Amino acid sequence: MPSREELKLRAFQEIDSKADEIVNLAKTILGHPEPGFRENKTSHLVATKFAEMGIPFRAGLALTGVRGELIGGTAGPALAILGELDSLIVNEHPMADAATGAAHACGHHCQIAMLLGTAMALSQPDILSALSGRLIFMAVPAEEYIEIEYRDDLRREGKLEFLGGKPELIRLGEFDDVDMSMMLHTTSVPEEKQLCISGTNNGTVAKRIEFIGRGAHAGGSPHLGINALNAATLALSAIHYNRETFRDADTVRVHPIITRGGDAVSAVPADVRMETFVRGRTIEAIMDANRKTDRALKAGALAVGANVKIQTIPGYMPLTQNKAMADIFRANSVDLVGEENVGHVAHRTGSTDMGDVSQLMPAIHPYVGGATGLGHGANYMVEDYNLAVVTATKALTSTTIDLLADGANQAGKVISGQRAEMTRDQYLTFMRQLASEETFRGTDP
Repeated sequence: MPSREELKLRAFQEIDSKADEIVNLAKTILGHPEPGFRENKTSHLVATKFAEMGIPFRAGLALTGVRGELIGGTAGPALAILGELDSLIVNEHPMADAATGAAHACGHHCQIAMLLGTAMALSQPDILSALSGRLIFMAVPAEEYIEIEYRDDLRREGKLEFLGGKPELIRLGEFDDVDMSMMLHTTSVPEEKQLCISGTNNGTVAKRIEFIGRGAHAGGSPHLGINALNAATLALSAIHYNRETFRDADTVRVHPIITRGGDAVSAVPADVRMETFVRGRTIEAIMDANRKTDRALKAGALAVGANVKIQTIPGYMPLTQNKAMADIFRANSVDLVGEENVGHVAHRTGSTDMGDVSQLMPAIHPYVGGATGLGHGANYMVEDYNLAVVTATKALTSTTIDLLADGANQAGKVISGQRAEMTRDQYLTFMRQLASEETFRGTDP
């Protein structure tokens, strides 16, 4: 039986021989960005590549997800390697789709290339036969929590329940037979170096808000109207006045936007819409900030005699990464790029639905460099594809080999060393309890 180092060398040879193909996959996806639950071209590309590699797969999961599976030479645990299909909406991005404004301003196109590159390497018979367990390659939809109104309409139509891809796949049972998971995300932050070990992330809930006033002629009879935009503006201020009550350690973030501010400048706004996230480091911090946000929204409505509809939608759970898996990934990172080029971040205030997966099983979500600009911004571009795709593929591949070679001894230690925060049923119950809709009436009796 070949050693782990021999298996890695063989896998790296395969990756190097297909480096151009793997990079071109990323660039192809970059040129066809698609927002969440509409990643039809990207999903089809993944399915096509799985078919070419002879990897059995299922498509159409959570609308656009694709899951392929390989079985090692002997029985063992199941490791899922994930990649995210979706893009953002950034109209100003140089690679934005002219019709939709969709753009890969976060590097998900590289994730799918890594996923496929890792599958290419590990599907080689002499490598796969030396691994114990199952390899699950999962291309997941809709990690970017955007277009809430559109996704909520899909929910109301019965096409999905949760507005993020991984929560929806958890609901559908696609993680039921998975023992551990990992993925690798690009970064443009120089301090995070070439490969970066990450710790925790904020979780979040989402909110859709509608202030309902009374229309009237804005010039002739404004006194007969109820200005819903004024109610929303007051609510924004009230949220701001609560910020000093958020503890620094909880890294709370509340960042509303107005998606509809009125219909005509000549009319008192009667229908004003907002969306916001309420983020925090812990579930307790999120729930506290959520209560204060609701209170602020109601205060804005009450002040001008408007009504407000508040819909709270389950978002993403806080991310906690498995230290034993992270240590294995870090050791491989040092081998690939050197100790001086491996960074570490203790906590991130953004959110990812990998947090939901991490509540159920050991999981890691490290980062790879190669990008420049601001994440989610118009200038975010991957410049070094060799690092962001090829080296990243090697990092995922070598970590997989360490986990599943030698009878999956390392994987067994990881699994036995972590107690899940939640079962799937507990997770689903909690998420469903978060969902609520209420109308607060601030109108005069």
